[in-house]
Amino acid sequence: MTIAYKDSFDWPVYPTAAAFAALYQLEDQNPSFGQGMAGYAKRFACAYGDQMIGNMMTEGIVPALTREDPRYFRLGSGSTKHRLGYALTRILVTRTDSGRNTFNFAEFGGNAFAVAVSNAWYPDTRTASDNVQKLSIQLATDAFSNVLKEFWPDVKRHFQKKRNDDH
Repeated sequence: MTIAYKDSFDWPVYPTAAAFAALYQLEDQNPSFGQGMAGYAKRFACAYGDQMIGNMMTEGIVPALTREDPRYFRLGSGSTKHRLGYALTRILVTRTDSGRNTFNFAEFGGNAFAVAVSNAWYPDTRTASDNVQKLSIQLATDAFSNVLKEFWPDVKRHFQKKRNDDH
């Protein structure tokens, strides 16, 4: 639950919610929200709610029930292709509390539950097709997050080294 809480209130969640809200505003998703700042604010609140409930379910509640470890474990070495493949497949495979690999029930079950709950705040998108799309977006966002976790330390180290070489 600590991981879920921290991920729900850590700084990257806010620009991510802002980006999704902007995209949904441009697409006029949920037209009953309207346009302008009022519509954007509703979309931002919903996008943040999606992330928070998704985090709580996939990193807190469901892993506790299924005895899965919700953390992402970096490889940190190997070819870029291998590391990218590893990062992307972690939405399918996770470790159990005992250290074995298993299907990532928390990722799929937690996000499916989060999508179902989000129907409460999306009045215009409650069809099965809409829910499949929302689930796909959640899974893709989590896969992208894994890629960032895998490669960001390398990118950061590269720029720090370059900055130190310039001084």
